[in-house]
Amino acid sequence: MQIDLPQLRKHLHLASGLVMGAFIIGHFSNHALGLVSLGAMERLRETLSLVWRSAPGTVLLYGSILTHFLLAIDSLYRRHTLKMPFREGLRIALGLSLPFLIAVHVIATRVDYSLTGHAGGYTETLARMAQSPGTIARQSIALLVAWTHFCLGIWFWIRNRDWYQRVKMPLYTVAILLPVLALLGFSLGMRSIDYQPTPMWFRDRSSELAMLARITDGVYAFLTGAIGCVLVARAIPRSGRVRISYPDGGAVTVEAGTSVLEASRLASRPHLSVCGGRGRCSTCRVKVLAGIEGQPEPSGLERATLERIGAPGNVRLACQLRPEADITVSPVLKAAPHLRRAHALRENAGGRERQLAVLFCDLRDFTRLSEEKLPFDTMFLLNSYFEMIGEAVEQSGGVIDKFIGDGALIHFGLSDGYRTACIKAITAAVRISQGIDDLNRSFKGELKEPLRVAMGMHGGPAIIGRVGYGEISELTVVGDTVNTASRLEGVAKEYDAELAVSSDILDGAGMRVEAALKQEIALRGRAQPVIASIFTDARELSRFLYSSL
Repeated sequence: MQIDLPQLRKHLHLASGLVMGAFIIGHFSNHALGLVSLGAMERLRETLSLVWRSAPGTVLLYGSILTHFLLAIDSLYRRHTLKMPFREGLRIALGLSLPFLIAVHVIATRVDYSLTGHAGGYTETLARMAQSPGTIARQSIALLVAWTHFCLGIWFWIRNRDWYQRVKMPLYTVAILLPVLALLGFSLGMRSIDYQPTPMWFRDRSSELAMLARITDGVYAFLTGAIGCVLVARAIPRSGRVRISYPDGGAVTVEAGTSVLEASRLASRPHLSVCGGRGRCSTCRVKVLAGIEGQPEPSGLERATLERIGAPGNVRLACQLRPEADITVSPVLKAAPHLRRAHALRENAGGRERQLAVLFCDLRDFTRLSEEKLPFDTMFLLNSYFEMIGEAVEQSGGVIDKFIGDGALIHFGLSDGYRTACIKAITAAVRISQGIDDLNRSFKGELKEPLRVAMGMHGGPAIIGRVGYGEISELTVVGDTVNTASRLEGVAKEYDAELAVSSDILDGAGMRVEAALKQEIALRGRAQPVIASIFTDARELSRFLYSSL
C-alpha cells in the first residue's frame, strides 16, 4: 500500500494541532477561574492533571508538540524558496517559535514533576512568577502566540464548511473572550496569594532547579540546532536541475523537486495561489504544454482537486507538481495586476467555496412585451416584477446576487446547511410562481398575454468572491453550479415549463418528488448529465415541501 505523504502530513498537522488546542483551551479555562477563587483554579488543575499527566496524555500532548514542530521544520526544508505571501510566512514562523516560548513552562511544570515528583500548585507557581516580571510577560506572550496559532489553524480548516457561517460569531466571541478572561484570572489569582517562597525553599531545591535550567538550555539548543540544520541543508545543492519554461519565452532553472509555484516565485513571476500553495484550491493550476511525460503522478490531494474541477490530463496544480525533467507550462488563471493589489487580499476577494442552492429566474418574452408598451410603463412593470421577486426571496431566506436584464440570480446557503438551502430555494420558486399569478391578476386588462417565468435550479459547490476591477467590483457566486442552474432555466423554456430543478436539489432537500416529466439532460461543458424534474407550474412542489420538513 503506497502512502500518500501530502495527505499524511495534512492529517498529522491537523491532529497534533487539535490536541494542542484542547490543552490550551483547558489551560486558559483554568487561568480564567482565578476570577472565581484560587481554590477553583486548584480544583480544575488537579482534574486536568489526571488527563495530561497520565501516560497516554503525556505521550499524546508532547508527541503532538514535537510532531507539529517537526512538520514546520519539514515544511521549511521542502520549500525551495523563502519567497512567500506574508500569511504563509506567519504560519511557519508561529509553528517554529511556539516550542521556544512554551519550553520553560513545560519544563518548570511537567518535567519537574516527572523527574522530582514535585507538583507545585497554583499557589507556589503564581508566587514564584510574581517575583519575576519577565517570566510573567514571557508566559503571557507564549499563551497568546499559541492561541493565535491555534485560531488561525481552526479558521483555515473550517472556513469553507457549510456550517461555518452559523458558528462564526460564537467562535469569534470565544476566540476573543477566552484569552482575555484567562489573563484577567491569572492576574487576579496572583494578587490573591499570600505565600512567598523563602530563601530556604530555593536552597532546598537548588540542585533540582539547576538541573531544570540545564534541561531548558538543552531544549533551546536542540530547537535552535534543528532549525539551523535545516537552513544549512537548504543551502546544499540538491540532486539534478530542471528548466521550467513559460509561453512568453521566460524560463527559470531550479533544483529538481521544486514545485512550479515555487519556481514562479523564484523568478518573480506573478502566479495566483489563493489557498497558499496547499492544494486546497485550483487557482494555481497550469497547462503543461511540453514535457509532461516522465513527470511525477498527481498525489491523492492533487488528483482529488483536479477531478473535482474536471481538469483535462495536461492540467496540473502548480503547488503540487514538482518536475523531474524540463517542462513548459502556462498558468490557466492569469494574475492580473488588480488581483495583486491590496484589496484582493481581503477575505472574500480570493473566493470561498460553499455548498449553495442556486436559482435562476427569467421573465419570458420580455423583449416583445417591452416593444408593445411605453418605456415608463415597461419600467413600472419591471419594477413590480423585481419587487415580487425580492419579497419572495427575502421571505424564503435567500440572497439576490444580481438582476440581469429581466432575470435574477439567487442563491441560498450562505448561513445555512445544504439541506436547509435546498428547501429554501424550492420555497422561493413556489412563491415566485404564486407571485407571477398575483401580478397577472393585478395587470389584467393591461397585458395582451400573461407574464410567464422560467426558472432553473441546481445545487452544489460554488465560489463566492469579489469580482470586478478596482472600486467597481461586487460580491458574487461563480462556478459549475451557477452555470448549470442557468442552463436549466433554458431547459425550462425549451419544455415551455416554469421550473427545471435538478435531482441534486430535490435529494438535498430530502424530497421524494414524482414529477410529470423527468429528463436526463446533457449540458454543454459537463461530462455527466443532469437529472432534472420539469414542472409546468412550480407550485406543484408545494405539496412535497411539508413532508421534507
